[in-house]
Amino acid sequence: MKKSLLILLGMMMILWLTACGGDDNSEEAGKDTGNDAAEEKTDENTETETETEAGGEDVTLRIAWWGSQPRHDYTLEVIEMYEEQNPGVTIEPEYASWDDYWQKLAPQAAANELPDILAMDLSYLSQYAGNGQLADLNPFIGNQIDVENISEDVVNGGTVNDGIYGFNLGVNAVGFHYNPDLLKEVGIEEIPEDWTWDDYKEMSQKAADAGVFFDTGFAPDVFFNYYLRQNGARLYAEEGSGLGFEDDQLFIDFFSMVQNQVEKEAIPTPDYLAQLAGPEDDPTVKGEGIGIFQWSNQFVGLEDISEYQFDMAPMPGPNVADGLFLKPSMFFSVSENSEAKEEAAKFISFFVNDVEANKLILGDRGVPVSSVVKEALKEEVSASQAEVFDYIAWVEENSSEMGAPDPAGAGEIIELLNNLSEQIAYGEISPEDAAEHFRTNAESILGN
Repeated sequence: MKKSLLILLGMMMILWLTACGGDDNSEEAGKDTGNDAAEEKTDENTETETETEAGGEDVTLRIAWWGSQPRHDYTLEVIEMYEEQNPGVTIEPEYASWDDYWQKLAPQAAANELPDILAMDLSYLSQYAGNGQLADLNPFIGNQIDVENISEDVVNGGTVNDGIYGFNLGVNAVGFHYNPDLLKEVGIEEIPEDWTWDDYKEMSQKAADAGVFFDTGFAPDVFFNYYLRQNGARLYAEEGSGLGFEDDQLFIDFFSMVQNQVEKEAIPTPDYLAQLAGPEDDPTVKGEGIGIFQWSNQFVGLEDISEYQFDMAPMPGPNVADGLFLKPSMFFSVSENSEAKEEAAKFISFFVNDVEANKLILGDRGVPVSSVVKEALKEEVSASQAEVFDYIAWVEENSSEMGAPDPAGAGEIIELLNNLSEQIAYGEISPEDAAEHFRTNAESILGN
């Protein structure tokens, strides 16, 4: 009797397992039956999972950027907002200061392990794109990336050769951000819109005589390029194969001016600047300097960390419109090694087009590129951010085309210029010798 019962139970178990094996939704069924139909079904399930990931489900993206703590904070909030609206998408943030960011990025690029989405600067765009490390965004523009309210010129800001390898997050322009009260204290009523380099030298002498700095110097690559553009040249040739100026007197004139400013104590020495613990220690922030030459998106941060109020002035002339251009403040690029490029592109679209997200961003990465977002933010931004918007509107009418992005090797050129500028300020090398040294080494870096 027991034997018959065991046989009966065994047969029932076989029938039950067979029924389970026929379930189309069972991944194990394909493995256990061993028949072709089940294997084909497993392949179909795998394809479905892949399609689901491409559609924004069960995707993990890595995103990396540089900046200060306020930028980190709001970017994390934007990421959280996107994840809430896109269930199944997880975004892992990686962020650092400017220097640390690029130091971390280089070995990741070498190992083909770049984040899916990475902040990219104009100085490095050609290098990373030329090395095949960034994806061409053209297939996603107008599809995953909505550009209906973004001008073609803005979209093309990330063009390298025939591809678009970075999507413009905002536009910037250089200018002088200054403390109007301190300016008056040294005997200068205002900085006129049409001031010149000669005016700059006279004003800075008054500041030095009063025992305060007029400014904190110039980022060499940024402001030497502005000076070159004023004089009908560029730092780089349009095709990126060499320098964009032939007359070394332009180098000598610009850096001689900087050297003279240091010598008369109108701007700090490199030693002084090296001892600053951070932006909060900047003499302009502390009321010991009148202003800073910098990009427009840094204006709000300047006011945020200082007890003083600041105004914005354009760069010194002549030929300001030739010197000024609207620069992509930074880009978001998608890495070529990313396995979720479409989802990465969707996040970029959200970042530049979503009004609520941009109420958190508030133009920190440059004046928004979407006309709809820009209009919506007019009632949201602070007085200082509104001043930035106004300045960019002025620059739009008083500037020229940016030209080609910086070539591969631009990072080395910047380092070279920084070193030479510091040596000139210390009196370790003459502007004339520095000009010759710069041309020889820069042309070598750029492949000539």
